Amino acid sequence: MAREAPPERKARARRIVRKLFAAHPDARCALDFGNPFELICATVLSAQCTDERVNKVTPELFRKYPSPKAMAAARPAELEKLIQSTGFYKAKTRSLLGLAGALHETHGGRVPRTMEELVELPGVGRKTANVVLGNAYDVPGIVVDTHVSRVSQRLELTANSDPVKIETDLMSLVPKKDWTRFSHAMIFHGRRICVARKPKCSECPLFADCPYPHKVPDTQRR
Repeated sequence: MAREAPPERKARARRIVRKLFAAHPDARCALDFGNPFELICATVLSAQCTDERVNKVTPELFRKYPSPKAMAAARPAELEKLIQSTGFYKAKTRSLLGLAGALHETHGGRVPRTMEELVELPGVGRKTANVVLGNAYDVPGIVVDTHVSRVSQRLELTANSDPVKIETDLMSLVPKKDWTRFSHAMIFHGRRICVARKPKCSECPLFADCPYPHKVPDTQRR
């Protein structure tokens, strides 16, 4: 694909957004949650773990620890046992305990509604903060996970590998009102079509607007 001027890239990005929404009308947050506290905990657990696995763990976790106060008082060994199957459970236990303690002691048991406050919480970065803002509070945000990173790079919507820089690039191309829905659609597209090892380029609704297929042999596209 020829080098794009900024207006051309923005126009292509808008076409991509429309096609993604049409291709993945069911795109949504795949984590099960009933309130912002449950969502932020589930998102912490989802690091290096499938959403499906997290959804199997969280019902018992939230039954036993339904509030920041209850979780902050949990015995580490008991919490580790509950979340062990999500991987990296010792680090995640420390994050959950620190997160719950901060919510209880500093925020009155409530999950903050601003990026600035959220990223100060233990175990919470911009990705987790954007998940919470977009899905619990309807505050638009772009979530940059491994799928969004990979797909946006292949689409040449960004030349960066740093998640914060990718987020900034995408924010400049996608209408703000669409940021959260766009994130979900990109994640679904990365799981279903633009998979890591062998993308299904011949099935991709974004083919006409994507530079990637023209860089690999036909045998790697299908």
